[in-house]
Amino acid sequence: MSTFNSFEDVASCKATTVSQPSSTTQPANSSTHSQLEPSTPINPSHSLPAASNPTVSLPPISNLGKKRKLTSTVWNHFEKVHHSGNDWAICSYCKTSLKANSKNGTKSLHNHIEKCAKKGNQDIVKCLEKQKHISMDIRNDGKVHFGNFTFDQEKSRRELACAIILHEYPLSITDHVGFRKFVASLQPLFKMVSRNSIKKDILNIYDKLKSRIAITTDMWTSNQKKGYMSITAHYIDDFWVLQNRILRFVYVPTPHTKEELAKYLMEAFSKWNIETKISTITVDNCSTNDGMVSIVVDKLFGDLLCDGAVLHMRCCAHILNLVVKDGLATIESSLSRIRDSVVFWVASPQRVEKFEEMARQLKITCTKKLSLDCKTRWNSTYHMLQTAIEYKDVFPRLKIREKSYKDVPTYDDWEMAKRVAEKLETFHSITEIFSGRKYPTSNCFFISICQLRNSIMEWMSSDDDVIKSMSARMFEKFEKYWSVVHIVLAVAVILDPRYKIKVVEYYFPMIYGDNASNEIEQVKVTCYNLLNDYQSRAFKPKSQSSSSVPPISISENQGSLKKDFSNLVAFLNSSSTSVHVKSELDHYLEEPVLPWMQEFDILNWWKTNGIKYPTLQMIARDFLAVPVSSVASEFAFSTGGRVVSIHRSRLHEDTLEALMCSQNWLWSEIEAGCSNESKSCLWDADDDVN
Repeated sequence: MSTFNSFEDVASCKATTVSQPSSTTQPANSSTHSQLEPSTPINPSHSLPAASNPTVSLPPISNLGKKRKLTSTVWNHFEKVHHSGNDWAICSYCKTSLKANSKNGTKSLHNHIEKCAKKGNQDIVKCLEKQKHISMDIRNDGKVHFGNFTFDQEKSRRELACAIILHEYPLSITDHVGFRKFVASLQPLFKMVSRNSIKKDILNIYDKLKSRIAITTDMWTSNQKKGYMSITAHYIDDFWVLQNRILRFVYVPTPHTKEELAKYLMEAFSKWNIETKISTITVDNCSTNDGMVSIVVDKLFGDLLCDGAVLHMRCCAHILNLVVKDGLATIESSLSRIRDSVVFWVASPQRVEKFEEMARQLKITCTKKLSLDCKTRWNSTYHMLQTAIEYKDVFPRLKIREKSYKDVPTYDDWEMAKRVAEKLETFHSITEIFSGRKYPTSNCFFISICQLRNSIMEWMSSDDDVIKSMSARMFEKFEKYWSVVHIVLAVAVILDPRYKIKVVEYYFPMIYGDNASNEIEQVKVTCYNLLNDYQSRAFKPKSQSSSSVPPISISENQGSLKKDFSNLVAFLNSSSTSVHVKSELDHYLEEPVLPWMQEFDILNWWKTNGIKYPTLQMIARDFLAVPVSSVASEFAFSTGGRVVSIHRSRLHEDTLEALMCSQNWLWSEIEAGCSNESKSCLWDADDDVN
């Protein structure tokens, strides 16, 4: 008996017809022997030589030409050949040879195919080669083309890298045995890469993903006690869609002085070549950030808006946090008793169960759980008070049952908490606008800030001494920052055709009283300065070319003509100075405001009205993108906490930055290509996982 080294040997033998040597003749009882051992493989010592060797004679091999058709499904996995007077079945996967005479049946073939170790590891290329009607081509670029399908190894590698970036998978997933088997079952042609290779792919994606730009920046400390600076760019793209991208997520070694922070911020601007395109820089309110921005103003070359007067924007969300913290300091004693009570009843599962049981007995319908606040975040204090007030009747009842619970809030404490929580609700609603995940354009904030300021002034006239004292401290802190941010916010709201200058003329008399006209005039002057600034950059005089019109020359002997021409020039100059030419801004402000509507797409309005107001359109594109809070940069830190997990604690700073920035860019690309419904599904799925 003989064996076949491979399926190709069988194919070559089928095409060869030579005389059979006598030494390989089967004995007379071979049929009986084959019935006793139906699955005995062909003797490997008598393997067939290669068909390409012309000096070796091969035994005749032929298919069963006119015999009955094979009907068993097992023949989908075997190739039947005739050799040395016997029928053999060659496994299509492992190439094992089994007796296949008609007397043997197909049970042994079924048994083999069930246990064949290589059945699930077919070579897809060879399988396709067997199907003659499918053309296959492996080209020099590494792509495999067969039929209408093209497999691209490099594209698959990039998609794998993108999946790791988007969903924060560990880089070591490429080494996981289960993951490798899963990928092989999907596409056997894909050659799995190592962890180091996928790291290089991630860095390549980061390198390839690169109007004026508004900047937000903030610092964050990871669980490895390393400081990172997040730098986010905000801009309106050519399709007039508000965009934000994380430009850098860079490691900053200690000490975090104003000089060090300014150095890394300037390096980011230089890397992206945007030194002359910065409109504003929004940062939290601290002395280090103030010093950093001052250094950046001195170092930035090129044209800053209003000579850098509007470059430094304070984070309004942080301002509100400071304002509320100052106000809450006046009721610290009552607040402490409520906080201590919450701490006591959430300290253990047994106490939580006892508290909930008492609430059910008192038939309190509130389904919220007690939550402890974070002293540095006033909104958590607001949520704590809101929930605790719902359960105020539970606390005195529990004092009777629990001897160790002694410091119970008094009736006056609860009344004070109600009044304070009512005031804090105004701050909370405005903070939600500032802190939204989808950041609105800057025209949305002026009215809210003005309303908040008027509310604080109204609280200062309250008969309640506590509220009066609290609002006085809030107003003092609010005024410190109002003078800094109100100009930029006023310019942005004037660019809203629903309001224009009218909204400033409405609120400023309430805020400034008799001095309102001066403040309104200051805002107008800022708008005109911006208009002149943008026009001077857009229409810079070009150098005179050879094709320009030559100057009019008057010879000396044309004295009378020269005198008349001088008089003409003087008349033209006097006429131009005496006639006031209305600017784009004048025409824009003189036109009536649009009918007010809540759902108004201001970006689309400026996109379509750019022909009428080309310079104002440029101003709107820059100012409407200005963020009023640094929430965009802080949002990166929640992602950073997951990326810099215990599983990724040893990532190099460059790899971490590539993961952070690329994830932000890739998600933005995915959102841009999805409908609104699809976007919500994407974010909902992401939130469910986290």
